[in-house]
Amino acid sequence: MEDSNSIASRRLTAIRSHLLTSTDDSHSQIETNSTAGEFFDDQRYSVVLPEKLKSGKWNVYRSARSPLKLVTRFPDHPEIETLHDNFVHAVDTFPDYKYLGSRVRVDGTIGEYKWMTFGETATARSAIGSGLQHYGLSKGACIGLYFINRPEWLVVDHTCSAYSYVSVPLYDTLGPDAVKYIINHADLQAVFCVPSTLNILLSFLSEISSVRIIVVVGGEEEHLPSLPERSGVKLISYSKLFSQGRNNIKPFCPPKSEDIATICYTSGTTGTPKGVVLTHGNLISSVAAMSMPIKFYSSDIYISYLPLAHIYERANQIMSVYCGVAVGFYQGDNLKLMDDLAVLRPTIFCSVPRLYNRIYAGIINAVNSSGVLKQRLFNAAYNSKKQAIMTGRKPSPIWDRLVFNKIKAKLGGRVRFMGSGASPLSPDIMDFLRVCFGCSVIEGYGMTETSCVITIMDDEDNLSGHVGSPNPACEVKLADVPEMNYTSDDQPHPRGEICVRGPTVFQGYHKDEVQTREVVDDEGWLHTGDIGMWLPGGRLKIIDRKKNIFKLAQGEYIAPDKIENVYAKCKFVAQSFIYGDSLNSSLVAIISVDPDVMKDWAASQGIKYNDLGQLCNDPRAKAAVLAEMDAVARDAQLRGFEFAKAVTLVAEPFSVENGLLTPTFKVKRPQAKAYFAREISNMYAELATMDPTLQKPL
Repeated sequence: MEDSNSIASRRLTAIRSHLLTSTDDSHSQIETNSTAGEFFDDQRYSVVLPEKLKSGKWNVYRSARSPLKLVTRFPDHPEIETLHDNFVHAVDTFPDYKYLGSRVRVDGTIGEYKWMTFGETATARSAIGSGLQHYGLSKGACIGLYFINRPEWLVVDHTCSAYSYVSVPLYDTLGPDAVKYIINHADLQAVFCVPSTLNILLSFLSEISSVRIIVVVGGEEEHLPSLPERSGVKLISYSKLFSQGRNNIKPFCPPKSEDIATICYTSGTTGTPKGVVLTHGNLISSVAAMSMPIKFYSSDIYISYLPLAHIYERANQIMSVYCGVAVGFYQGDNLKLMDDLAVLRPTIFCSVPRLYNRIYAGIINAVNSSGVLKQRLFNAAYNSKKQAIMTGRKPSPIWDRLVFNKIKAKLGGRVRFMGSGASPLSPDIMDFLRVCFGCSVIEGYGMTETSCVITIMDDEDNLSGHVGSPNPACEVKLADVPEMNYTSDDQPHPRGEICVRGPTVFQGYHKDEVQTREVVDDEGWLHTGDIGMWLPGGRLKIIDRKKNIFKLAQGEYIAPDKIENVYAKCKFVAQSFIYGDSLNSSLVAIISVDPDVMKDWAASQGIKYNDLGQLCNDPRAKAAVLAEMDAVARDAQLRGFEFAKAVTLVAEPFSVENGLLTPTFKVKRPQAKAYFAREISNMYAELATMDPTLQKPL
């Protein structure tokens, strides 16, 4: 019988004979792996494999870093199988290194950063875990974390890993009803909170029967209210639990790779929250794979302000532990983040497009108001440095000294890595950040259900406008969406719904088999609902959203997310909501304005007003904003029917509190439609009077 190598060699020869002859003989289009006898088509950043050998369709993409085996462990430390193993590795490797830093003092005042080492954090983890065991919590118990980022959050998370508890983050921005729903749905036995969130818990204490202990972080024991005996709930301070546990340390109860590590509830834009069940193996495989394209070091400093209830920040924290990174926490107020950055001076800054858009707008506004000479200097510096970066040359250091070092100082002056996720980052803004901050700017794409990253850009890739190649721990394919005319056979680029499979894909929605089956098919592919397109080199570009698409009266399909991302670059726009439907042939926009830009504009025009609300209703303001939006839309080459034809300006920001945003800052479209129903109706009525043949008012 032929051995596997000779069979592979013969099949390779046969396949090559069917390929068009290439003028480049230095690199074969098809390569073989001698041990597996499998084939893949190398596309530089990705490789393409056949989904099924018999069908002959080559449509499954994997990372070129690991083409024939999906990553499940850290390449340098395959013994790390769980989050507990990961933290033990860090404590053994970096015991005296700074780990958790905070500026907030016990009395609430703000000072310099004070640090806990990895070793000190390990001691705290053992004390808190032993304290929970003292109160009868056993392996598999679900524990809620109901407070914003601070060192105790990660201590409790490490406690859960060491003693096989399941961590369940609770958004501090969620309303009481959603918090109560999650506590009951996940059967939480313990909840860690702060004094402000304790009051919310106490308001429905009699309706959360599974809870046995509430631990108050930052609260003093003598100031805690006493609970009625019949409630069956023990209320204690974090410091008391710590001292009780420290006096009676219990052995760890280490989890296995397949054990549940966390249940992350995603709010979504409609309906009740869904609990995404992730195992230790899910999270380790995702972060282990990310350690291949992205390098963090024990000399790095990371600023933690993105919500720890989101998978983006959780994954960054797991990577930070593995690499021994120091994590400094913001003081809890987004308005004071710039002050925290100046004091901490981080080297790693991960954020979301919403903040990057504000940084961009702030720099541009400062340049435009700096005078003609400084404006020309900035433009010369920007164009020269951008040209050098895009062509792979080293930029002249003179531009940093003259212009960009002042901009870098806004983030502390030491940032070497910027990450972006949660929603698409405009290519223009990505290029702008690369030039101004002179560092790696990497965009990723992912979701909670895939343990964070699905695809990520390569550090050496200067092309913007895409989200990179697959995470080495998963494989990606595009499924046909015939009703939207997207197919994997589209030319010149395959298009379709992004589907993901591999060890990063979640176990299902907690207690919800029906919704799990709606997104994961029989072959294990998770259907994301996002529409993607493969660019040359095996890079993925997000082009649409399956669920958010709507059709205008003339039959044109609209992707509002794309249009809102374009309008985000308009200086007047803080947030936007684009609306259209099949009864009308035009789009309209609700714009939450940038107050400072609006006030500056009004002053330049000599317009008097009593408050921002009055200014928003001024027809001159509407005309100015719409004209600026049109200019931005033209620059982005939006098609005519993608332009907003009417605009309503509002002073109130879209927020989680007013029900218009999810906790991940995505617009809740059905709620926004209802909230602004009158304004939408008025805009269509106004358009109808301008051109009755085109509009049908609501």
